[in-house]
Amino acid sequence: MPIPSSTPSSIRRCARAALALTAVTSFAAVPLPAQGAPRWQEIGRTVTGNAVFVDPRTIVRDGDRVSATVRSTYGTPSMTPKGLITASRADATFDCTRKAVLVRETTIYLDEKKGTIYERRVPQNPGYGPVFRSNFSGVALEYLCAPRP
Repeated sequence: MPIPSSTPSSIRRCARAALALTAVTSFAAVPLPAQGAPRWQEIGRTVTGNAVFVDPRTIVRDGDRVSATVRSTYGTPSMTPKGLITASRADATFDCTRKAVLVRETTIYLDEKKGTIYERRVPQNPGYGPVFRSNFSGVALEYLCAPRP
């Protein structure tokens, strides 16, 4: 709401301050997302003991295929020339009938909390491949393709 230029400057300043205060208090009344609601839900562990998580907000079902963002944290970090790899994330689609996985992107972290990326991989010709219990794909396929109630 514009303030007419014919209004005295002291009143204009007060009106602007009141509008700003109204905007701030209106924003403060907006409910925030539930605190403590985890983004990642643990869904199992690999045969080597690495925890595997899924972001429930990313799960999309389409017939016998399920897409999701999956994360794995390494109980024993892997040493590389750049440092220790501690976690990875993958954007993948799981074919529940064929028991196969298509990984669209993988991000490998040196320090996930700080966002320090070791490597980001995007296949040039993505295609479905086998799943393995030794990595996230087997755990995620088992969880995402389980019969739902």
